[in-house]
Amino acid sequence: MKKTILAIFCIIFFSTSVFSDTKINPIYEGNLDAKIQLIIYESLTCSHCADFHNEVYPELKKDFINKGFVKIEFRSFPLDLAALNASKIAHCRNDGKSDILHFLFKNQKKWAKGSTIDEINLKLKKILDNEKFRIDIDKCINNKKIEDHILEDRIEAVKKFKLNATPTLIINNKKFDKTLNYKNLKKTLEKMI
Repeated sequence: MKKTILAIFCIIFFSTSVFSDTKINPIYEGNLDAKIQLIIYESLTCSHCADFHNEVYPELKKDFINKGFVKIEFRSFPLDLAALNASKIAHCRNDGKSDILHFLFKNQKKWAKGSTIDEINLKLKKILDNEKFRIDIDKCINNKKIEDHILEDRIEAVKKFKLNATPTLIINNKKFDKTLNYKNLKKTLEKMI
């Protein structure tokens, strides 16, 4: 009987530890228990998404995320193969941090163009190697588990929110239907605090 209980314990213990190690962590910033939960669906080749990261996000971070009012989760909604590969790279360290994601949006014009996907991948590798992110780009791009995670997020977005464009912002499980600029977002968030 003791051996059976020990065997069941070992199975449960090792199963949960393996699953927790292989789970793909979301990329997010802010207080996990914040009253306001934002999800932004974006494609790394979308210029409007880059505008959000470079123009709206810094103000959002300063006024709401850093003060603990908002948690934001960055979810991939790739519109093409280049965006899918870049998303896999952003998730590759699986640490939930957004530094690579922000870097890719900030430098989008340097890598998100080319006549072939191989050319784009080479540009990605070059700019990321220059920044010394210390990730294996080829390993990231070929990671099926990360790819499945990204595509599952995309499918869920279509099913749950009827999403068909990027960037799309979800606030506490409701689609933000106003023009996505900081003025409109700030007014909405201030009413929710």
